[in-house]
This record gives sequence, structure tokens and C-alpha cells, in this order.
Amino acid sequence: MKADTRTEPLVRDAAEADLPAVREIYAHHVLRGTASFEEEPPDLEEMRRRFRAVKEKGLPWFAAEVEGAVRGYAYAAPYHHRPAYRFAVENSVYVDHRVMRHGLGAALLDRLIGSCTQKGLRRMVAVIGDSANAASIKLHERAGFRLVGVLPSVGFKHGRWLDCVIMQRALGEGDESLPS
Repeated sequence: MKADTRTEPLVRDAAEADLPAVREIYAHHVLRGTASFEEEPPDLEEMRRRFRAVKEKGLPWFAAEVEGAVRGYAYAAPYHHRPAYRFAVENSVYVDHRVMRHGLGAALLDRLIGSCTQKGLRRMVAVIGDSANAASIKLHERAGFRLVGVLPSVGFKHGRWLDCVIMQRALGEGDESLPS
């Protein structure tokens, strides 16, 4: 089933009703890809727990719809949980493997950046699995992220060692001013 991505995706706030589709998208990446270092896909209840944890923090979670079907999602979670990190978030962007490279990831990431900026956050971090993940690295570069480091061979999945690529970008004024 190939989705028609010639139309602009509808990027909207995700709802719990979207989570079965979200889980299916993520499960494919967990089982076949290296973007996630998870080896077993979380069940639907775990996806609900993750969704609620993000929403309870007041952070955004978006779904991208094409012709009425959820084909991608993105969210921001706290970068770390200690108080000094409160102005930094980590992003996650996943697109249905059947419609990759049609602009869904960019639409989701742009919306996520805008929403986090409006919330007064100052830094977004991307932790990208596998330095060979050129599509994700390019997506983030186009959105203004810059490479800040690579952790070589910190993951092992699918019979090989994987790097972890760290990229980041300022949100709003970044560190040019103190937060209000």
C-alpha cells in the first residue's frame, strides 16, 4: 500500500487514537532500522504511557496525516530530567517507511521546532542512531541543526556496532539572552 504524498500532509496535534498507527510506524523502524536503539517494539500500552508522559510535561506530539491516514509523527521530550536542562528538549521524528523522502519528516520537524520555540524552550537536541543514517542527518541539517558530536560504537544492533550522532539547534534566542 503506497500512500499518495503529492498532497501536503496535515500536521496536527496527535491524539491517543493515533497511537496504533504510531506504534506500527515505530515498530518497523525498531525491527528493521538503526534510528532507534530499541530491539523490541513497545506494545500499545507502552506507547500510551510515553505519549501521556510527553503531554503531561506540556510538550508537543504531532501526527502527519496523508489522505486520512497517519503516516508520521514527531514529539519533543525533556532532554534530561534534572532542573538545569529545563530549557532543552530532544526531538523524535519517525515516518512510515512506505512514504519516506516526500517531505513528511521536514513538515513534522518544522512544526515541532515552531511549537517548542513558542513554549520558550531554547535548545533542541537530536540524538540520531547510526552515523550512516544520512536521511535523518540531512533532515536535521536542513532544519538548522549542527553536528556537535559522535559517540562511536555505543550501540550494537543487527549484528553491528552503531554510532550515536548528536546534533542541536537554538530555539528562539537560544543562549543569546536569559530565559524569562
